[in-house]
Amino acid sequence: MTSSITEIETYGVERIPDEDRTARPIDLFRLAFGGANTFATCVLGAFPILFGLSFWQGLAATVLGLVAGALLLAPMALFGPANGTNNAVSSSAHLGVHGRVVGSFLSLLTAVAFFSISVWSSGDALVGGAHRLVHVPESDVTYGIAYAIFAGLVLVVCVYGFRFMLLVNKIAVLAASALFVLGAFAFAGDFDPGYAGTFASTADPLFWPSFIGAALIVLSNPVSFGAFLGDWSRYIPAGTPRRRVMGAAFLAQVATLLPFLFGLATASIIASKAAKYVDPAAPNYVGGLLAISPGWYFLPLCLIALIGGLSTGTTSLYGTGLDFSSVFTRFSRVQATFFIGALSIAFIFAGRFALNLAQSISTFATLIITCTAPWMIVMTLGYVTRRGWYDADALQVFNRRQRGGRYWFTHGWNWRGMSTWLVSAVVALLFTNLPGQFVGPLGDLAGGTDISLPVGLALAVVLYLALLTLFPEPRAVYGPAGPRFVRASDAPVPPITGDTEEIVPEPAVTH
Repeated sequence: MTSSITEIETYGVERIPDEDRTARPIDLFRLAFGGANTFATCVLGAFPILFGLSFWQGLAATVLGLVAGALLLAPMALFGPANGTNNAVSSSAHLGVHGRVVGSFLSLLTAVAFFSISVWSSGDALVGGAHRLVHVPESDVTYGIAYAIFAGLVLVVCVYGFRFMLLVNKIAVLAASALFVLGAFAFAGDFDPGYAGTFASTADPLFWPSFIGAALIVLSNPVSFGAFLGDWSRYIPAGTPRRRVMGAAFLAQVATLLPFLFGLATASIIASKAAKYVDPAAPNYVGGLLAISPGWYFLPLCLIALIGGLSTGTTSLYGTGLDFSSVFTRFSRVQATFFIGALSIAFIFAGRFALNLAQSISTFATLIITCTAPWMIVMTLGYVTRRGWYDADALQVFNRRQRGGRYWFTHGWNWRGMSTWLVSAVVALLFTNLPGQFVGPLGDLAGGTDISLPVGLALAVVLYLALLTLFPEPRAVYGPAGPRFVRASDAPVPPITGDTEEIVPEPAVTH
């Protein structure tokens, strides 16, 4: 790690040297929490109210989705310390050295989508707040300036790299949290925890689909971090206790109950005092929030928009540049960040002003998360069956344009992991139900509830374990302790070969 935040980080996806891995689990907490402690999360927190739930029902759905999502996400933090690289590269162990591009492109697409959402939502809130505060005109020019400021600041932070991003999030976590807490005083007089929602009782046939749907929307937020967590945890020393690393990732998501609760509570106020803003056909949470806010809270709202947008944008775009440089190795991390950043900024402006994609990008992000969840299951079960053992050198075969090694499998593809991900993702998409946006062929089988995420997760668990049992992987991939819960084969592992040298891996250990 560089000695100063003003020095540009030069490391890409190669293994971080042990002497430079000085981050702590609390740093992972700050990055993961800071990236979600934003307006975008508040918008997700409003969905239980949009679905007709009461405040307490919405709170129950939020807690359920948040805890389930945090438990699902936490193991994804372990790959960074173990291998000193990001999760996409680590996935070589389970999808093959070529199959790892799945993780790279999933994280790349997710990052661009969430970067766009963060810039749009924060820019809209900033302009809206400034309009109410000092009568700044709400014009395309004003919105364009706000988007440009956000995107430019984010790009600068990401180019400087991990240390600078960590400093930004240290500040953002404290500042945004304090401003959200201040909101409790701003809205205390209007908040009614007895808000009843639209359901007369839980016996209403639409209640449980709405409750489950709200919980799954909340769950999708932690899942969206699955591909990125290794980008930040790779700077944590390998000897750090696993429980501390997982605990940091878990607690970072639990802490997002703060912005979720802010969104839930304010949405219930909006539903009571400015119902037109929570019309399910055309919801406008930011507009409703500005409509019910006291005048003195407009400035804090603008600050939340600025701080939150910067935090979310940096955690998204940093991983994008890193992953792009890992797939197209001619690019350094800095070059890749500039390139993807420029494309993302162009997309933000074209999508907002020319193509009106603000709603579509939210749908796209949801679909990408649906496809990411089975990939996370493959990674997590792979970690368990491998007992957390990996060959860090063999993971870098793709990046060095070499061949062979423990994770070569079949021409660089591990069809067990690839098949599990592809089948589970496709089936999950078939069950997707986003009314007015995207409804899969099987989307109505659960009475209108979007069950794509649990279907994809469950299918991935069953399918991957079955394939590992029926078609054992080579014994060499499991390390000295051998496999856990599954069998291993005695298939040979080819040596690592390259253009200039031949590298022979450690001999396979037989148990």
